[in-house]
Amino acid sequence: MRKIATKLRRIVSDDRGQVLPMVAVIMTCMLGMAGLTADVGHMIYCHQQLQDTTDAAALAGAQALPYTTATTIATSYSAVTGGKNARGSLPNVTMVTGYPKLKCFTTLQNMGMACTSPSNANGIQVRQQMTVNMFFMGLFGHSTMPISATSTAAMRGSSAAPYNVVIVVDTTASMNNTDSDSQCSSTRIACALAGVQVLLQNLSPCGWQLSSCGTVNNGNIAAPVDSVSLFTFPGLNSNGSAQKEYNCQGQTPTIVGYTYPGLPTYQILPFSSDYRASDTASTLTQSSNIVAAVGGKSGCGGMRAIGGAGTYYAGVIYAAQSYLASSSVAGTQNVMIILSDGDASSGNMTSTNNNGTYPSIVDQCQQAVTAAYAATAAGTRVYTVAYGATSGGCSTDGGAITPCQTMQQMASAPQYFFSDYTASQGGGACVSAAQPTSNLNQIFTQIAGDLTVSRLIPDNTP
Repeated sequence: MRKIATKLRRIVSDDRGQVLPMVAVIMTCMLGMAGLTADVGHMIYCHQQLQDTTDAAALAGAQALPYTTATTIATSYSAVTGGKNARGSLPNVTMVTGYPKLKCFTTLQNMGMACTSPSNANGIQVRQQMTVNMFFMGLFGHSTMPISATSTAAMRGSSAAPYNVVIVVDTTASMNNTDSDSQCSSTRIACALAGVQVLLQNLSPCGWQLSSCGTVNNGNIAAPVDSVSLFTFPGLNSNGSAQKEYNCQGQTPTIVGYTYPGLPTYQILPFSSDYRASDTASTLTQSSNIVAAVGGKSGCGGMRAIGGAGTYYAGVIYAAQSYLASSSVAGTQNVMIILSDGDASSGNMTSTNNNGTYPSIVDQCQQAVTAAYAATAAGTRVYTVAYGATSGGCSTDGGAITPCQTMQQMASAPQYFFSDYTASQGGGACVSAAQPTSNLNQIFTQIAGDLTVSRLIPDNTP
């Protein structure tokens, strides 16, 4: 009996093997923590990707404002099925009902970003959602987890870089014709200059955070953002004629023919940044020469369409590009904006060159395209505004190109070609597929907006 009792005590007191249950419990906890970590990490990864695509969609949509197509563009750049940012790691993304949402933010209005037609919005908000598949959590009844991401962006208005803008305005005799279109209903030169005034209202003379651009010296401030120079064709003589376009004394400048190699004076004013007193100023500066030249000064009519030398604009494009190349500084972007009806066929040229290369009396429209190509190749962004351009003309080119095609091909890219195809004498045939608006004021507003970029703002911006 004693031996049996001794064996029983040994069995009861033997703790060998008891560590196995403890190890099993610890391993289960560690595996659970590892599985939870993997699930949480996967969810964070998916959310970051979802947020990135939501940001991209909001920025793309904001870039299109104030047009109502902003919502369509935002969706096209989202991660939903068929979107440009759809990806395999985000397999079931959908846009939350009611989004993308166009909004008018008071904060942005106070910064000069008005809520204008047709969208009456200055910002856009995008919200996407998806379901994330969980792995370890599925063992506890949570096989999926919903996540969402929201992004809000302001319309274009933030300068990507300072711009050097040369505006080339056609002042040939045809610009004296009346544009009976209800969008302007005045002479074509008056309508064109009104559009340029809108451009000056939307460019940035200095940083938006400054209450004043500061002291003006010879038409410029100390640290301009967007500087503007004004060119015209036909050219003027060099004997002070350019000043007559902005001195408001009613004097008539003297037009000269298209000479070479001695060029006429195409430039009315050099780079100027005094067109507004600050970036938020609601009116143009009345003491600015460039404001006076484009008819923005009270009691001063601005440039006139005297004509008399016909239309030939390869020369002015080369002159404008030469000025941009010699006057711009590092870190700035050169821009050329050309407004014309596009029909070049001047007979007032000193050159008798008939080989079609500049300066030539033949292929005058194609020479303009070649000149604009050269500017683009040099890094200048060329915008063209066809004002009542026709589907027939360019007689010196033998029918190889039309005025409308000339203006279209001069632009650095399709989205930089605009057309007021409703203007009288235009026939309504010259339409820009990439930029359907035909209102000159809206065209110049859009060009100014194109020289800025959209930016993300806090989602709770009032």
